[in-house]
Amino acid sequence: MSVGTPIERIWPAPVTGALTDPELTALYGRSARPHLRVNFVSSADGAVTLDGYSAGLSGQPDKRVFGLLRMLCDALVVAAGTLRHEGYRAVRLSPERRAWRRERGLAEFPTLVVVSGSLDLDPAQAAFADAPVRPIVLTHADAVPPPGLTDVADLVRCGPAPVTSTDRVDGSGRVDGSGRVDLAVGLAELRRRGLDQLLCEGGPHLFGALTAADLVDELCLTVAPLLAGAGPGRITAGDASPPRHLPLRHVLAAADGVLMLRYARDPADPTPAGSAPAA
Repeated sequence: MSVGTPIERIWPAPVTGALTDPELTALYGRSARPHLRVNFVSSADGAVTLDGYSAGLSGQPDKRVFGLLRMLCDALVVAAGTLRHEGYRAVRLSPERRAWRRERGLAEFPTLVVVSGSLDLDPAQAAFADAPVRPIVLTHADAVPPPGLTDVADLVRCGPAPVTSTDRVDGSGRVDGSGRVDLAVGLAELRRRGLDQLLCEGGPHLFGALTAADLVDELCLTVAPLLAGAGPGRITAGDASPPRHLPLRHVLAAADGVLMLRYARDPADPTPAGSAPAA
């Protein structure tokens, strides 16, 4: 059955009638190979925030798909600045979604993975202190953890390497840490641990760095029907990188005017960097 504001598929094959959660789950699904999916919401004129936060752009349809994507992933990847700025809590799922995962041989909860160059993290934040699964922090060789962080999270040192720093606050452009995190090495380590299906929720600098490293397999973009005006940043930021072709796979529309777009690599494309397990 459908929940809340109806969502319909309008492309490539229009389907009349509201999509149920199982139908939405099938549309997004899990990949047959290691896969990095990025999920963002923006305004119609490209803003990533309203009043400094993404919450003002997100409505019930976006939150519904947001929850399903978390159910589908093995690990949820987020930059430390986004974790702090958006006030992330522990990654938990409803009993129904935990049951769905158990039936498919998955862990009940996805693993939280935080990317941080500075390790400016609070071990008492609920995302760590209340986590049902021990989180992982991807950082670089020279980063010094604050007291108590290694009590609540595993540190994986990836770098230094010549990639864009990803430890930033959404929309502000402020850099927290000067250290470099080798994202390809980090993703390979996650996959070595069996975390093949990765969901990244930002922020923009992490998305930009993943794009530059050619690690993004899929973008799920919710477009809110409003104009934010000048000021907020885009969903991606950081150093310039070559364009990456990502074909459109489906377009969903909610009754409140929200569009949900899914772009993804062709399954026949060569496996991107970072997909192979680390030696």
